[in-house]
Amino acid sequence: MSQLDIIIVTYNSSGVILPCLQSLPAAFPDQPLHIFVIDNNSTDPTETIVKLWNESKPDNVQLTFMANSRNTGFTKAVNQGLQQSQAPFVLLLNPDTILPESALQTLTGFFQTEEKTGVIAPQLRNNDGSIQPSCRRLPWHRDVFFHFLGLHLLFPESALFNGWKMGDFDHKTARFVDQPQGAFLLMKKAVLQKVGLLDENFPMFFSDVDWCHRVLLAGYAIRFSPEVAVLHHRGKSVHSRRAHMILSSHRSFIAYFYKYNRGIKWIIPNIFTTLLLIITGLLRFLGAQILTFTKKGSAPNAN
Repeated sequence: MSQLDIIIVTYNSSGVILPCLQSLPAAFPDQPLHIFVIDNNSTDPTETIVKLWNESKPDNVQLTFMANSRNTGFTKAVNQGLQQSQAPFVLLLNPDTILPESALQTLTGFFQTEEKTGVIAPQLRNNDGSIQPSCRRLPWHRDVFFHFLGLHLLFPESALFNGWKMGDFDHKTARFVDQPQGAFLLMKKAVLQKVGLLDENFPMFFSDVDWCHRVLLAGYAIRFSPEVAVLHHRGKSVHSRRAHMILSSHRSFIAYFYKYNRGIKWIIPNIFTTLLLIITGLLRFLGAQILTFTKKGSAPNAN
């Protein structure tokens, strides 16, 4: 039986998926490993690449490829994999990551020594080796207001004005955090069984924030572990549809506040925050559209 199940959702991930898959056996050496790749109707060679790698993978690794006939959204696809998982440890992993040797062996070891720890995330790094800020606190209404005013830019290391994105944390020391980036979330199966699947009301964004929030409410701790550094290419498939993703992100941000802030006292804060998110979302959307048209206009003529 697999000791670790890895859930990877792909969408036009042919440029990154092979190095990711190749890094996994050495990250959990000589241990039974089951990889679930759920593809959201890619139009590139992602499926071919995954199936070719499957033919030459190590014997201790099992791979299940699930091809969706349409793009169901990230969250729903993750849940497809989670529903199949049987191992004592489960990893949600982006296809644009590369793991170092023994990374998963090291991280699962913390579960044995820290009983309250239910979820673990590593340090993420950019291509140039620099640290990628990957942890956040759970957002408050004031955080949206501070970002709207640009105070997070004026005071980037402030625990108040940039507290949501943890500008006061250098990501170099181990600590418990509220919400690591969903590119890599390693969990105990027992946590998943208690907390449940990701909330599909958040189809692409904030499903990880919401799930981590529920993990904390259930009494588990989330550990940031810089003892392991994982290369992360920052989701090329998302950036290729940046304008659409901005609107999706802001809709989910609004939904998150309404889910966790109910009652009469939250009516005005929720409305005010919603207006700010609508304004900033539209501005970011227009900016992304202008940038897209500018790039198309400056592209060399194929004729």
